[in-house]
Amino acid sequence: MRSANALLELPQASGTLPAGSEVSALIIGDLAISDRVLSNLTAPFPPQTAATKTELHFTYAGSQARPKIGVLTVSDRASRGEYEDLSGPAIVEVVKEYLATDCEYICRMVPDEVEVIAAALKSFASAGCALVCTTGGTGPALRDVTPEAMAMVCEKIYDGFGEQMRRASLDVGVPTAILSRQAAGSVGKTLVINVPGKPASVRTCLDAVFPAVPCCIDLLGGPYLEGNPDRVTVFRPGCGPKK
Repeated sequence: MRSANALLELPQASGTLPAGSEVSALIIGDLAISDRVLSNLTAPFPPQTAATKTELHFTYAGSQARPKIGVLTVSDRASRGEYEDLSGPAIVEVVKEYLATDCEYICRMVPDEVEVIAAALKSFASAGCALVCTTGGTGPALRDVTPEAMAMVCEKIYDGFGEQMRRASLDVGVPTAILSRQAAGSVGKTLVINVPGKPASVRTCLDAVFPAVPCCIDLLGGPYLEGNPDRVTVFRPGCGPKK
């Protein structure tokens, strides 16, 4: 993203600036490789030279900006366009059912390369995603390296997610679930969950763990996500809404 030093002209009023408010900004100095300011202030940047000063109008996204959910499909063939990605859209469908909170969904596809997967996870976290669900790359095959990428970027690993998802798959008659190395972890305030690459297994595994997901995001300092009571019973023991 492009970033720069800027002086913002804010209205002379107390309280919180409402979402959607426009303010003037004087851009000072060199612009880096980005097309947004890394904050809740967003606007396109025209080409600039290092010494120019330009006045732009920014829209403040505000505290009412939608939480972001990332979906990362890890597959050599899907990333090359050799077959349609079905697991990524299945994750979006299921998570939309679970959440009453209106969220923005960001979907990406990457090949089975450790460094590429790790970079994508860090990119999602830098973009402010509260939750990232990966699909694919958690088995024993030589090209299955999603857990290795997780180990590179996650500060904490939550083994209970993987244990519960494998148990749920075994309960519905999938004996090869014991081969899965799926887990969950956190990158800053972002919770990352690995789900299987088969669309039918996406719902089975997310059904098993999603009741604990909003509470985990609360504890990580992420946005407050409201569950859809018709689809999932969110468990928040002492997490509670953020004040």
